[in-house]
Amino acid sequence: MTVSVTSTEAHEGQATSGFWALTLGSIGVVFGDIGTSPLYAFREAVTHAAAGEPVSRAIVLGVLSLILWSLFIVVTAKYVLLLLRADNHGEGGTLSLMALGQRAMGRRSWALLALGVVGASMFIGDSMITPAISVLSAVEGLKLVAPALDHYVVPLTIFILVLLFSVQSSGTARVASAFGPVMLVWFATLTILGLIHISDDPSVLQAINPYYAIQFVLSHGVIGLVTLGLVFLAVTGGEALYADLGHFGRKPIQTGWFYLVMPALLINYFGQGALVLANPAAIVSPFYRLAPDILLLPLVVLATAATVIASQAVITGAYSLVRQAVQLGLLPRFEVRYTSETHAGQIYLPRVNRLLLLGVILLVLLFRTSSGLASAYGIAVSTTMVVDGIMGFVVIWKLWNWRAATAAAVIVPLVVVDMAFFTANLLKLLEGAWVPLLFGVAMAVMIWTWRRGAAILIAKTRRIEVPLIDLIKSLEKRPPHIVKGTAVFLTSDPNFVPTALLHNLKHNKVLHEHNVILTIETAQTPRVDPADRVKMDTISEKFATVRLRFGFMESPNVPKALVIARKLGWQFDIMATSFFVSRRSLKPSAQSGMPQWQDHLFIAMSRSANDATDYFQIPTGRVVEVGTQVTI
Repeated sequence: MTVSVTSTEAHEGQATSGFWALTLGSIGVVFGDIGTSPLYAFREAVTHAAAGEPVSRAIVLGVLSLILWSLFIVVTAKYVLLLLRADNHGEGGTLSLMALGQRAMGRRSWALLALGVVGASMFIGDSMITPAISVLSAVEGLKLVAPALDHYVVPLTIFILVLLFSVQSSGTARVASAFGPVMLVWFATLTILGLIHISDDPSVLQAINPYYAIQFVLSHGVIGLVTLGLVFLAVTGGEALYADLGHFGRKPIQTGWFYLVMPALLINYFGQGALVLANPAAIVSPFYRLAPDILLLPLVVLATAATVIASQAVITGAYSLVRQAVQLGLLPRFEVRYTSETHAGQIYLPRVNRLLLLGVILLVLLFRTSSGLASAYGIAVSTTMVVDGIMGFVVIWKLWNWRAATAAAVIVPLVVVDMAFFTANLLKLLEGAWVPLLFGVAMAVMIWTWRRGAAILIAKTRRIEVPLIDLIKSLEKRPPHIVKGTAVFLTSDPNFVPTALLHNLKHNKVLHEHNVILTIETAQTPRVDPADRVKMDTISEKFATVRLRFGFMESPNVPKALVIARKLGWQFDIMATSFFVSRRSLKPSAQSGMPQWQDHLFIAMSRSANDATDYFQIPTGRVVEVGTQVTI
């Protein structure tokens, strides 16, 4: 994400100025997705409910009532009031919730891991659709300004998206400072436009009664269920409130939602409803029809800026999620570039950026209109929301120590609502909902393959590895030639001899006077206190083990961590220290335990992984790579 603060700042917001700065930042980043939903949500729901017939009063009031109560139940009750309290050391999001649930269970739960993988995979699918539908829906306002510009909507949308993705490498710090003020103007505009038009038909306020929502769903059958899936467009982005918890804190997000964002959204939706009740023909573009013709072009520009901001938030959220997945061992190492010296959360992943851009452009070219994309939107978010609800039950029950019945009484109704939206979105499967499902399934297959292949690789390696203690005893009896300096050997298990050490002894016939077996671990917490970063143990005169621990939201920086090790008593000169890293060349094997296609996929993923030297930020001039060939 584009703003990062310490957990203390995020949670307490003790300084008034700091609190309001975080609140403004949350308005700019957290609410971008849900804040641009008025561009298309009401229009799509009412249009599909009418099914080609004239728009009736019952449809308008029914859809408005569904939108209002969806915002109350899904966003306000579930996320703002409940799940924002389920923070993992100040962090939120699907993978944080998974880690929190694992800790609450006191063991690794494959069910929770599967839920986390599904939720994370669907978020990636959502990260492709949100920029496409948001920017496309904003640019479509040009057709009202000048109908002749219709043919330029898709090319202009692609141009804006390419520009957006191309600036990611330079960082978002400068742009982020303008996010809050621009979105503040956006929500103020939503409020003013809605207030002006509610007077077109004040009876629209009757939609506050949930009777209209219930009556609409019960009386419209399958069309009512399909419409429910489109009503869900009004709450997409609700999961971002929880995902961005660590960047802004619970109180600023709640304040921004209750005092600005939710009132602005509801007022604008009701303004659109009153306009359509007074003039049913306005349903073609109810949002832009709220503005007088003279202000139409400035509104299109403002809407485009708001959708770009919404897209930026989702893109950087995808970067953050992929980095978490890498740290948790769910994906191979991706290259991570840091675009800010002061904010660790501002990162850029080139490969993820290219894949997202490719997916977004394909979506725009495939669907060409926001109405077409609306059918593809929703299934990914509704899946993530169901996953969050189920894992939330585990946390409430096990970690908060609620009685199972009490936890179920609170969370089950919310999950039932999520399941209703999920079912409604499944009805759009052939109309476009298959797109995010395809992305999600592809991501899940990659994660499953990486986890399975890594487990098989570790098991095969273990069979030929030598216990470290046995090697030390053997070297003490028959010492090789000793050379000056320190050798650091990276390994995943300090109990066994690193492959690089064995090859160094075998081919070079030498041993350094100081040898460190270095293990890098990822904790189940977002961040690790610097005091707990390093653990050192001396095994013998020439051997020691060092364990470095990083949180799954942190980027492992070995040199910085070794500075802590020096303070703890490990005396070494970095210029006289060599880092030995094993580079494996994988070959497929008929007896690997995986299908052949999965063998090849795992090998391809391994080859695409970022170099360990770069990933752990080790000085390249001090690294010695030792190649080995392994069949899998």
